[in-house]
Amino acid sequence: MTTIVPTSEDNPVISVVRVTSELAWADAGLEVAEPQVARLCIEAQECIMMGRWVDLASLMLTSAELITSKVSEKDFECIFTVICSLATRAGSPDEALEIAKLISTKIIQQPSDKTALRLKILFNLYNLLEDPYNRFFVYTKALNLAANGKMIESIIPSLKMIDSFLQEWNIEKEDQRDLFLTISNILKDNKSMSKESFIFLSKYLTTFSMEEAFLMNEEKEEAVRAIIEFVKSPDMFQCDLPGMPAISQLEKDEKYALVYQLLEIFLNSRLDRYLDFHARNSALLKSYGLVHEECITKMRLLSLIDLSCNESGEIPYAKVTEALQIRDDEVEYWVVKAIMSKVLDCKMDQMNQVVIVSRRTERVFGLSQWQGLRSKLVNWRANIATAISTIQSSKVADEGVQAVQEGVMTR
Repeated sequence: MTTIVPTSEDNPVISVVRVTSELAWADAGLEVAEPQVARLCIEAQECIMMGRWVDLASLMLTSAELITSKVSEKDFECIFTVICSLATRAGSPDEALEIAKLISTKIIQQPSDKTALRLKILFNLYNLLEDPYNRFFVYTKALNLAANGKMIESIIPSLKMIDSFLQEWNIEKEDQRDLFLTISNILKDNKSMSKESFIFLSKYLTTFSMEEAFLMNEEKEEAVRAIIEFVKSPDMFQCDLPGMPAISQLEKDEKYALVYQLLEIFLNSRLDRYLDFHARNSALLKSYGLVHEECITKMRLLSLIDLSCNESGEIPYAKVTEALQIRDDEVEYWVVKAIMSKVLDCKMDQMNQVVIVSRRTERVFGLSQWQGLRSKLVNWRANIATAISTIQSSKVADEGVQAVQEGVMTR
């Protein structure tokens, strides 16, 4: 492993050019190497004098690429820190972007080699850039490097800040789509991140207007994937997919109408309707990798949610056995499972054979659910105001009684 020795040159750029070119030409022999090193240093100096920062970056990257295996990680980082600094000298955002593209291309070429260090270099470059779009570009390259280098966990923290990043980047709708879909695809192969993958896939689909949705071609596959992922997920019981034009247009699609019908069953129906659908379309479900027994389990929990929608909030055990198609002695098992899955908050009255529900998960959270929430908040606010008024009135009355008592005692 070669160690870079500091030189006496004042300009770090020329120092890096000299050292990297010496290492790159070392195997050619001194007679061949010396003139080549001198030539590269002269070219670098000319680029600096003329402000040709893109050409200088290209020149430096050519040598840096050749010595990757010859230097330590610390020296590798130092070399690219100097190269990345050229982006700050660019005369325009477009020139800075060209430099960023050159650096990113070289960095991501070997994703399995020094992956963590390469990601660090890209994020250092990101922080050096001032133009929002240039930052967005480098971030997308970091995403791809993390995915190809099997280091997805390193970019997870940044995904939680995507909304604030989007405000900063102010990118076009097409770029947003590409970003959301890229993130979703990166996460989908990680089982522990399936829900996050679904969220970003949903973000992608929400970018399509009604007019754009009817012009979708390959994008329809992503809409179908969102439906299948929701149906397949054992811990997702609520979604707003039907409200998206990209999803709703599948209802009348010749190829995918049955997939849309499946979504409607999982959002609005009970187990019996699913079983009817399965009897007629079992091959379709298998083709999408759906397991019948897992679908039954989810539909039983969803059916319990549906049963809890009555105003009394009470579900007789008999209705549970009928809707879930289970034995009497299995009712409490499924109620406990619903509680553990966080779709219901409830108690079981074994004496009266009823389930008393205090809270349920809404299977679809659309306009009517928002209106219902608003109504509850209005009522809550009115109740609080009444309570405050009652307390104040009581306080005034107490103060009046106390004043009268004090007056009597004075006399």
